[in-house]
Amino acid sequence: MRFLIGLLFILIAAVALSLVAGSNDGYVLIVQPPYRIEISLNLLVVLLATGFFFLHGVLRLVQYTLNLPRNVRNYKREQRRITAHAALLEGLHALAEGRYAKAEKAASNALNLGEDAGLSALVAARAAHKLKMLGKRDYYLAEAERLAPEASLSRRLTQAELQLDERQYASALRTLQQLDKIEPHHLPSLRLQLKAHQRLGNWEQVLSVLSQLEKRDAIEPLHLQQVRYHAHAQLLQRRAGNREELLAYWNKLPEKDQLDTQLARIAAKVFNDAGDGATAAKIIEMSLTRQWDSTLAELYGDNTGGDTVKQLQQAEYWLQNHHGDAGLLLSLGNLCIRQELWGKAQSYLEASLSVKPGSAAHLALARLLERMGNQEEAYRHYRLSLEYALNT
Repeated sequence: MRFLIGLLFILIAAVALSLVAGSNDGYVLIVQPPYRIEISLNLLVVLLATGFFFLHGVLRLVQYTLNLPRNVRNYKREQRRITAHAALLEGLHALAEGRYAKAEKAASNALNLGEDAGLSALVAARAAHKLKMLGKRDYYLAEAERLAPEASLSRRLTQAELQLDERQYASALRTLQQLDKIEPHHLPSLRLQLKAHQRLGNWEQVLSVLSQLEKRDAIEPLHLQQVRYHAHAQLLQRRAGNREELLAYWNKLPEKDQLDTQLARIAAKVFNDAGDGATAAKIIEMSLTRQWDSTLAELYGDNTGGDTVKQLQQAEYWLQNHHGDAGLLLSLGNLCIRQELWGKAQSYLEASLSVKPGSAAHLALARLLERMGNQEEAYRHYRLSLEYALNT
């Protein structure tokens, strides 16, 4: 549409110019003794216009010729940039698709062409790592440091990831500590630190990193609970040989951790193995008051060294609300055995087996029957206990 309008204006201008020129009888006289030149005004206008456009064209041609080397350089530079960018994109796509050889080749080409040296080198390093070309991987990481020192954060983060993948946990941790100086409390770095500390068994540091991630809502609650439980369990087991240290560590734990069912289970076992059945019983009682757990209730009868009568009373109180709980019935049977209440113990153990047969209940009942002189039934329950143990 614009072209048609422009063409229309040109035609109108041409018509108007021809009308003006046709009605113009003027002339121009140029005198330079002994010469005298007389030409029409219309011809002079045409000559001047033609001369102007000719001179303009000559000057533009000269300018283009003078700028030609620079334009060629700019063109080559632009083509190189386009090629390099395409190579980097090709490398990124190949890396995402798992075509690591293609990714390494494309990213290396992009690096040689100067396209985002930091990113190109890291893509090439990741691809080389996947191909187990560790020498090339280290070369690309060194190139990233040399050519893009400003991208230190991404380089160190990548390096730490690759070191963790190679199970070089101590090296990865040192790299992450250097990264921490550049940007403290960087979330991706904290996640990698958590993994490194777990692999190295640095459980105090694991808890510290978990606390930072929890404050920033940067970890799934279920994963947080699992890792925290495992860390506390390991630290409790490390102190199993020293009752005072064990008790001190347990007492400094937050109440929500002490009441956690899984942690209470491992803590009760550790305290009981350390000869502190009273503390083990207290831990179980506190946790079961908050949330009932049949497995934890089963451990209650295994605690030794505490007040058995009080424990028996507590277990019978729980039975009022959990009368069909096999674990609780097994605990009651074991507690009655310790009090030499043979008949009552047999009733509880048989009730436990009727709810949920298991190796532990059969074994407890076999030992009880053996004490009571019923050898035949004792052997039968020993055999059943072994069968359940092998099947599980």
